[in-house]
Amino acid sequence: MAISSRNRVSISFSSTGMTDVVFNLLIFFMLTSTLVHPTALKLILPQGSTQTSAKPQTTVSITRDLKFYVEQQQVNIEDMEAVLRQKLGENPDTYIALHVDKSVPFENAVKIMNIAQANNYRLIIATSPK
Repeated sequence: MAISSRNRVSISFSSTGMTDVVFNLLIFFMLTSTLVHPTALKLILPQGSTQTSAKPQTTVSITRDLKFYVEQQQVNIEDMEAVLRQKLGENPDTYIALHVDKSVPFENAVKIMNIAQANNYRLIIATSPK
């Protein structure tokens, strides 16, 4: 009469549960990354058909209610040149992306253009695709 154990411990490893977890994480991050917007400012950009390959070092945004922003920081137009000089320095051929709401009068964009020209900065005007 031999006494034997009825419960045997299996040494094999099943990776099915780990595969399901990794697959669900992959789907979650793919969905949430498409919902994240790079800028928090709500601007309706004018439509354009050309694109540039230059990489801007900073962005200047003008909202519908004529508020000026350098990246996410609100700036008065009188202080704009000083803020840009502090952020970009005296480096010539520096690119700035200009995001202007569609309803903003053109004279406000010209103010930023004049500051960029006086400091030898180059502007890229942001548009939405047609």
